[in-house]
Amino acid sequence: MQTVVERELEMQLVLSPERSIPVPARLVYRTEDPYAVHITFHVGSDAPVNWTFARELIVEGVFRPCGHGDVRIWPTKVNGRSVICVALSSPDGDALLEAASSPVAAWLERTLRVVPPGTEHEQLGLDDGLSRLLAPTAGDELRLGDPWSGQDDTPDAGA
Repeated sequence: MQTVVERELEMQLVLSPERSIPVPARLVYRTEDPYAVHITFHVGSDAPVNWTFARELIVEGVFRPCGHGDVRIWPTKVNGRSVICVALSSPDGDALLEAASSPVAAWLERTLRVVPPGTEHEQLGLDDGLSRLLAPTAGDELRLGDPWSGQDDTPDAGA
């Protein structure tokens, strides 16, 4: 059974140290994709902007700076408020976004209750899939002979 944990929130797109604009965003976690989190930004265009990255990155990022390259996350204070900063980098440009810490932490806690850290692999069903893949099927007994035994079941052409 798939579980989805969502949270709508308003983030601030930082344009300069003195100016930012609100950006509606949706945080999404799906048990069918247990290692990832998804953020959708509604930036006033026809199509929303979607980012996907490791849940582990945001788990660590609410406590200390982490990430390199395309996604970096860190906690800080802005005007006395605790916020989570998310820096995104792509070929189309860079963005710095801020979100209040408490709604992000509450959403993250819900994802951790649904799929505790270290149990993500259990959501993928790999063991069940491998069992089905490797299970004998009708007709397998005809092919289960030892190919290295040196015995050949075909009649000898010279006999």
